[in-house]
Amino acid sequence: MKTLDALVAESPVFAGLSQPYLELIAGCAQNTGFEAGEYLFREGDQADTFYLLRHGRVKLEIQVAGRGALTVETVDAGDVVGWSWLFPPYRWHFDARALDVVRAVAFDGACLRGKCDQDHTLGYELLGRFSPVMLHRLQSTQMQLIDVYGGAA
Repeated sequence: MKTLDALVAESPVFAGLSQPYLELIAGCAQNTGFEAGEYLFREGDQADTFYLLRHGRVKLEIQVAGRGALTVETVDAGDVVGWSWLFPPYRWHFDARALDVVRAVAFDGACLRGKCDQDHTLGYELLGRFSPVMLHRLQSTQMQLIDVYGGAA
């Protein structure tokens, strides 16, 4: 069985970080799991966790007035789910629901924010690694909304 340090090191979002930083990050982590259909988090709820998916898929959704849930993106094993833990007021911007059984590493965002406050280089590294994730999710949301509302006059 792999240690949390090894799981963190294998993740594309943390690839290339120094061993001391990998150990700091892993110190805020624990293994977790979700059953198919279970929510990892709901839009508007407190965002103090993010997840590295080890197994399974997670659907990110937004609620669209008059249409219900709209899938923004499906996230696969190896990817991270959640970036709202980085920015006040630390609230989720999407719903995240397991499509099948999910095994993940859960990271305590408050713990990591505290470590980033103590070491600004770590904070800069994490912001740089999560920025592409945020951009991709926002672009996916934009594309889905264009599909939904693009034909409306």
